[in-house]
Amino acid sequence: MATFDEWLEAFDAVYQTLPEAPGLACPNCGHRTLRLVFTARPSTDHGYASFWCDTCLEGIYVSRTFIPGGVTARAADDPAAERNHDIPDYRLVT
Repeated sequence: MATFDEWLEAFDAVYQTLPEAPGLACPNCGHRTLRLVFTARPSTDHGYASFWCDTCLEGIYVSRTFIPGGVTARAADDPAAERNHDIPDYRLVT
């Protein structure tokens, strides 16, 4: 299993390429199926991020981060079932 620090490095690498999709390999399983979803209150430039691999279903949660320009964030005011409908129940790496 990849460490939390390895996941943070992968998050940073993906974050630096936004809004482009980098296709980087998962630090845990090596598949190129990483996903990053931001959620924020409307009209703010910061929120939280869910970052996981669709193949091994491991990842991290970043509780406060800036949302880069050109990236659409989901509205934190929307009901959780609506805004998180396609985020799987992945295992959080701590």
